[in-house]
Amino acid sequence: MTAPTRENLRNRLDDDARTWLDTALADAALSAATSRDAPGPRRTAAPWELRFASAGRHCGQDQADAVRVLLLREARPDARTLTRLYQQGAAAERRAVLLALPHLAPAPADGLPLVQDALRTNDTRLVAAAVGPYAAEHLDPPAWRQALLKCLFTGVPVDAADRLAERARGDAELARMLGDYAAERTAAGRPVPADLHRLLALTSPTEES
Repeated sequence: MTAPTRENLRNRLDDDARTWLDTALADAALSAATSRDAPGPRRTAAPWELRFASAGRHCGQDQADAVRVLLLREARPDARTLTRLYQQGAAAERRAVLLALPHLAPAPADGLPLVQDALRTNDTRLVAAAVGPYAAEHLDPPAWRQALLKCLFTGVPVDAADRLAERARGDAELARMLGDYAAERTAAGRPVPADLHRLLALTSPTEES
C-alpha cells in the first residue's frame, strides 16, 4: 500500500477520530524518542501499542490499515516489538504489520519470519499483504515461487505480488512448477486458475513488463 500521510488520513476522519489519531501519533513519537534515549526491551506495552490494537474501533475499519501503518512509521519499533505486535495481534493487526514492512525496512532476519508465517496461513488478506514490496525485495527465489503458488492455492490474485513480471521473467523453475500444478489440477478434474496461465506467460524470457 502507498504510505499514508498524516494530513491525508486526517481528512478522511471525523473530529473525534482526528483527535484520537493525533494523540496516538504523539504517543508513538514519544515512544520512538524514549527508545533512542533508553534503548532496551520494555517491561510493559507502550501506550501507542494499545492504540494500534484499537485503531479500527476509533477510526473505522476502512481506515484501520492506514492508521496502523502510520503509527508504526511514527513509533519505529524495534524487531522485538514488531514481532510481538504481529504474533499477539488479531488478523487485522497482523495485516497492518505486513503492510508496514516496506516502510520500516527491518532486516530480513527480523521481517521475513513474519512474511513466512503469513504465507503458511490460508487467510487471503494476510497472504496478499505478505507478497508486497518487502517480500519482493527479500524472499529468495525458492520462497518467492512458493509464495506465488500459495496465491494460486488460496485464490489471491497474483497481481498482489510486487515486482511480479520482473521476478518471473525467465524463471524456468517457476514455469516447471506451474506446469506440474496445472497437470495435477487437470488430472483431478479441477479447473486451472486463470492466473496460472498469465503467470506462466510471464516466465517467458521475452515477456514485456
